[in-house]
Amino acid sequence: MSMLKLAAAFAVMASPALAAGLQIEVEGEANGVITIDLLEDVAPKHVEQITALAAEGQYDGVVFHRVIDGFMAQTGDVKFGKVGEDMRMAGRGGSDRPDLPAEFSDINYDRGVVGMARSQNPNSANSQFFIMFAPGPFLNGQYTVVGQVTDGMDVVDAIKRGTGQNGAVVGQPDMMKKVTVTE
Repeated sequence: MSMLKLAAAFAVMASPALAAGLQIEVEGEANGVITIDLLEDVAPKHVEQITALAAEGQYDGVVFHRVIDGFMAQTGDVKFGKVGEDMRMAGRGGSDRPDLPAEFSDINYDRGVVGMARSQNPNSANSQFFIMFAPGPFLNGQYTVVGQVTDGMDVVDAIKRGTGQNGAVVGQPDMMKKVTVTE
């Protein structure tokens, strides 16, 4: 084996698990599967974190707690966003893993783009993410892009909407029943 091939093979073995995407089984008003292609070359630390959380089953049973019509559906609060939790706390938590430094890119926030949610601090993304219903150019370069929906936008479009400017879902929100890492 040439040194170049050996170095390339070692780089693949030394890199985080190369996950091609996520399959999200959604249950509630929306029912079906959302397939997301993850962009590990664009946001490797974020993709590594969310695939690890998915592989551990931490996203299973987590609700879409903030859903704003014409904008986005947010989920991924593995601390306070599980079915059966006090939904008034949903969206305020993350995982036990450390927050991540921003991995901004030049990818535009178009329909179907998946981005990491964060607080005012650009380096505070942890486990929460959102899926765009429509373009949101004001997010470009401000939030880390981690993926793109490749199948199931009809399921995304059917997710129960929240109310008011904050988009908090009233009553029983839709949930990610099962999240699977795909290759």
